[in-house]
Amino acid sequence: MFLRDSGRGHRRGRDRQAAIVPAPAGRARFTGHAPAVAVVGGGIAGIAAATLLAERGAHVTLHEREPDLGGRLSGWPTELADGTTVTMSRGFHAFFRQYYNLRGLLRRVDPDLGSLTRLPDYPLRHSSGLRDSFARVPRTPPLSAMGFVALSPTFGLGDLTRINPRAALGLLDVRVPEVYERLDGISATDFLHRIRFPESAHHLAFEVFSRSFFADPRELSAAELALMFHIYFLGSSEGLLFDVPGEPFPTALWEPLHRYLEVHGADVRTQTPVRQVRPLPDGGLNLTTDDRTIQYDALVLALDSGALRRLVAASPELGDTDWRARIARLRTAPPFLVSRLWLDRPVAHDRPGFLGTSGYGPLDNVSVLDRWEGEAARWARRTRGSVVELHAYAVAPDSDRSAVQDETLRQLHRIYPETRSARILDERHEWRADCPMFPVGGYRDRPGVRSPDPTVTVAGDMVRTDLPVALMERAATSGFLAANALLERWGVRGQTLWTVPRAGRSAVLRRLAALAD
Repeated sequence: MFLRDSGRGHRRGRDRQAAIVPAPAGRARFTGHAPAVAVVGGGIAGIAAATLLAERGAHVTLHEREPDLGGRLSGWPTELADGTTVTMSRGFHAFFRQYYNLRGLLRRVDPDLGSLTRLPDYPLRHSSGLRDSFARVPRTPPLSAMGFVALSPTFGLGDLTRINPRAALGLLDVRVPEVYERLDGISATDFLHRIRFPESAHHLAFEVFSRSFFADPRELSAAELALMFHIYFLGSSEGLLFDVPGEPFPTALWEPLHRYLEVHGADVRTQTPVRQVRPLPDGGLNLTTDDRTIQYDALVLALDSGALRRLVAASPELGDTDWRARIARLRTAPPFLVSRLWLDRPVAHDRPGFLGTSGYGPLDNVSVLDRWEGEAARWARRTRGSVVELHAYAVAPDSDRSAVQDETLRQLHRIYPETRSARILDERHEWRADCPMFPVGGYRDRPGVRSPDPTVTVAGDMVRTDLPVALMERAATSGFLAANALLERWGVRGQTLWTVPRAGRSAVLRRLAALAD
């Protein structure tokens, strides 16, 4: 059930039309005997699930295979050539203002979200010279769409007359899961061609957004792209501006939440991968790590697609045949590169903290970390240098990785010519391939929060939630939903959640969208 925001949410800074997802009812917390719950995976989804369960008094053990929490937003120390210890990570992440449930998780340790810094714009640049900005675009639909078209150099009068209105109208009333029924069978690229968006807008704006899913838009489900339009642009008044942590991820986010979990009685076990899960005949499950087997009453699987496939394959008694087959078909997105460069001089003072790019070979965006991250800023002030980060998404698996790294640097020199004369004092290159793939037709294989075993739930950014959420917000939301499902079985109150509107924002827009049917 969804309810409209009565105004309380707006006073907390939410969209007036944000939807409330009521918590399952029950007693406030466990009294007397409490169940033992294992959460496997210490990323956003696992932390959200573990946090809620621990708050309600369950005996929570969080298993994470890496040395630290954070999953794909983790960070780790590295020593530079000058002897400075800094934090390396898997790169930039945007904390959009419609990430209500992720922000609710962070507010546990940072009530005013002072750890987040607002960036003034989301600028985009194409190699042809075209540029887009969202700083002056109105936030509330339909003014947001009208403002973007009016202000963007990628839309001309002739382009507007060529758009296929029947195909485009469906974007005015995106609903989950109906959007997957309509659009999961075609690619994001084919969908944009069907709408007849101008090629310049296609490449500059929408391709940049679709590649934020770490996938080539020719492979990405159009349903995910349409959902993205709804969440960030056409369905929400939060707009496309975002915040970033003012310090590295561990300092700003995960170390405080780690302490919070321990204060609430959770046992956080890092460097402890779970190798197998075995359901027991009389209820409960045995989890096997490298050095022991432990019995639990319930389990939250909060793993990335590849790790979930491997654990389910190693646990032949878990779930049923259909569920296991669907898990086995989950795909992982192509590799991506994060290059971080410590330069001996600053980039030009007017460079944005973040720039999305298109048409620059493999380079998808550039971050000047010392514009917002305290650790990078302190290093830059001391050395009179700068810290620059480059991302390349959806790199062909058979690519020469050194060549890709060299090409992203060459493209940086094209975009910010002053960096050509800069000396690289140190550099780190992180190659990863563990993000979920949302391929055409893949929605039916994605697991839901509930599994065939009522004591096992699933969380993560690839999980089907039937809510309009994506990326980090889907991870946080699914983590809370996974905990809610278990708490409901035990008669304990769950977590109230929020989403952007679940349908078009107004009756007028919904009636217009109906014309596309």
